[in-house]
Parts: sequence; C-alpha cells; structure tokens
Amino acid sequence: MEERKRKLNILPPHVEEQEERAVSLGRFPPWLHRQLPKGGQLKQTGKILSQHRLNTVCEEAKCPNLFECWSRKTATFLILGKECTRNCGFCDIDFSKKPRDLDEEEPKNVALSVKELSLRHVVITMVARDDLADGGSIHLSKVISEVRAQNAHVTVEVLTSDFAGNRDAWQIVLDSQPDIFNHNIETVRSLSPQIRHKATYDRTLELLNFMSVNRLGKMKVKSGLMVGLGEALTQVQETLHDLKNAGCDIVTIGQYLQPNRHKFRVKEFIHPEIFKTYEQFGYAIGISLMHCGPFVRSSYNADEILNRIEDERRY
Repeated sequence: MEERKRKLNILPPHVEEQEERAVSLGRFPPWLHRQLPKGGQLKQTGKILSQHRLNTVCEEAKCPNLFECWSRKTATFLILGKECTRNCGFCDIDFSKKPRDLDEEEPKNVALSVKELSLRHVVITMVARDDLADGGSIHLSKVISEVRAQNAHVTVEVLTSDFAGNRDAWQIVLDSQPDIFNHNIETVRSLSPQIRHKATYDRTLELLNFMSVNRLGKMKVKSGLMVGLGEALTQVQETLHDLKNAGCDIVTIGQYLQPNRHKFRVKEFIHPEIFKTYEQFGYAIGISLMHCGPFVRSSYNADEILNRIEDERRY
C-alpha cells in the first residue's frame, strides 16, 4: 500500500482519482482514447496478408494498434501457426496442446509479403511450439533466410519464445543473425508465475544474456514488459536493472489491456507521466533505447526504433 501511495504521488490528485474511477468502472481514461487513422493502406495490407495465407500477431492478439500499423502498410508476422502450446494469462492467442502441422510454404509466403508491402524492416514473431523438439527454431531460421533471399536490403527483427530453455534452439536462432533479437520478460518477477505459462523470469534473463554474450556483428537485444498488472514502481525499476544486466539494448514498456473476460484483469491504468518516469530511469541506468507509453507494444513502430539505432551509429 505504501508503495502504491509513493507511485501515485508522481501525479496530481485529480489524475489519481480519475485513474482509480476508470479502473473501478471498467472504462479507459482519456489518454487511452485515440482516433482511427484516416486513409492509408489498411485494406491493401489485409489483402496481401490474406492472399498469402499469413497470420499476424496484430489480429490474433487483438493489438490496439492494428489500424494504425496496417494503414502504414506494416504488420508483425506470426509464424508456426496461430495456435500456441502455452496458455498465458495475458494473451488472446488460441491455445492448443497439439497445434496443426507447420506450413512448409510459410517462409516463401512471408518473404513475398515483405516484398509486396515494400517493408524495410520486418518483425517476425511466433507462437510457442513446445510440441516440436526444436521449438520451431529451424522453421524460424528458414523464414529469416527466405526473407533475406528475396529482399536484399531488409532488416529483420525476431520476437521469440524461450524454446523451453533448449540452448541448441537458441543457437539456431543466433546463427540466423537477426538484426534485432527480442524476447519479452512480460512482467515483474513476483507476477511472472501468475501471468506466464511455463516461461519463467530467470529463464528469460538467461536467454537474453545468451544472445547478448554470443551476439554476432551489430545485433541488438531487446525485451519488453506490460504494466498495469498490479506491479509497484520499484519492481519495474528492478526489472529494468535485470534487463540491463542481461545485456538488453532496447526495452519497451506498454499498458496491459485485458483481451477478454477470461484473462488477467487490469489492475490500473498507468498515466503517461509514469511511463516517462520509467523511460528516464532506464536511460539513467544505461539502457541504450527506451520506448515507453500506453500504446507501446513489442513491435510497435519497430521501424522507427531501428531508425533511431542507425542514427546513433552515424554519430
């Protein structure tokens, strides 16, 4: 309770009251309302993805940024099917102990879609496939190779599972040399067992550290977490310390939104000023790039993050 009070002292009293009232009534506060984008290429993006029978995390996880991203002709590819062998408390992707067989045409179809969307930076994520001996790492490697074969100048970001701790699978992904490797820690240590299914806080740090220590070339290591699950400010700061010590270059923090009534409930809506506090703290402890805000997701504006990284490299 004292920690809760310390956090809310960052904000004016009327904003604290507004936030409390919004949570109790199940309504979004003003900073979580946004206008739909006008114009753009939303229909064309959907058509290209549909033609190639591809899944996106934008659709399967009910991302609130879908309209914005698709209107910019960008999407996050979800490979290895759309049924996950894990049933996490925050995620809306379908759960199955025995998902469908892999689509051998998927690497080619992802590569073609990247070309037709004229993507400069592609984000590829995956469902957890604990039913496969390699966790799907070989298939992911094939997707990366095919994307690069058909799109010479594209940069590749992957957002992976932990492959159940299989280090051989980790090495397969590392050998594929993504430009950005991302694996989300999702939440603070104390909440991790409630929020995640099978994945653990420490294994995530181990995987991130493996990628950081063994990285090839200029590969960046990235992770992210959700807030609004009942965590304390100091717990988020501890998590940022852990991510920094694991070798993360990039960290994203966004507002958790309950995808359906069966999933973990939102405990509070985090004010934009608190996101700024987290961002400043991350930079203060040496994290190279922080991307924080109510609508931030792991792959949200990933191309802009890459631009910021490249700008830093030039100076």
